[in-house]
Amino acid sequence: MNKVQYSKPPLTFQQQLQQLKDRGMVFEDESKALHLLETVSYYRLSGYWYPLLLDKQKHSFKPNSSFTAAFHLYCFDRDLRSLIISELEKIEVGVRAKMIYILSHKHDCFWFEDNTLFRDPVQHGKTIIKIGEEYKRSDEEFIKAFRNKYSDPLPPAWMIMEITSFGTLSMLYKNLSPSREKREIANHFGLSDSVFETWLHSIVYLRNICAHHTRLWNRSMSIRPEMPRSPKKTWILNKNIRNSRTYFMLSMVRFLLQTVNPNTRFSEKLKTLLKKYPNVDTKAMDFPIDWENEILWQ
Repeated sequence: MNKVQYSKPPLTFQQQLQQLKDRGMVFEDESKALHLLETVSYYRLSGYWYPLLLDKQKHSFKPNSSFTAAFHLYCFDRDLRSLIISELEKIEVGVRAKMIYILSHKHDCFWFEDNTLFRDPVQHGKTIIKIGEEYKRSDEEFIKAFRNKYSDPLPPAWMIMEITSFGTLSMLYKNLSPSREKREIANHFGLSDSVFETWLHSIVYLRNICAHHTRLWNRSMSIRPEMPRSPKKTWILNKNIRNSRTYFMLSMVRFLLQTVNPNTRFSEKLKTLLKKYPNVDTKAMDFPIDWENEILWQ
């Protein structure tokens, strides 16, 4: 297929609304729709009226497709991301704490600099450079105090890991050579080390989706965590769940919360959210019909 140069002109908000009307979209309140086109943007909202399209090539809508229905999907997705990001924070903090404790006691407080502990020395070198950059950028008071007092190029693990991105922490874990400590960290969360490193990568990916306010609810994930074969904590019994869809990611979050926040109300909050938006198609997120009967969600 020959590529062509993009030549579509920008449209005014009124022209955007008229274009949607010409394609068959129904508007209950045009003034509100114009406000949303201005404050949210046509392109961001378009991901939520995509399921309403009858002909995706011609961009024509199914009969009675309403702008309000698309906006409600947008609101659901926004609330879902807010719910998830608050739980991911707990998981990230828990993973940091366990890695710092186990590896610092087994080796020393500068274990992250020891390239003999890592499988790929080249990748480890890149990670250390990233950590150094994060250290230089930090304006945390405890980092300033360390710089003023000590000559070490980097602070000990319990300091530096507090300002290191979770993506960098995930890479450190993935690159660790097979060891009792690597297995102990994963086992603390109820998983094997091979599965746990794919889950950490997925959490970073999921966090970025939520932090950048991009569509999540019916997304097909490009980063796919492994299905645990013999988890040591409660997991979903339905093995037909796809690891590329939102339901798997939500189940993964719920699983890890068993360790970092045993009294979590994540299940109740998710069920309340779904009741608030009864028109959301949970099948598009790969929710099985009987998902609420899973022990994980009770």
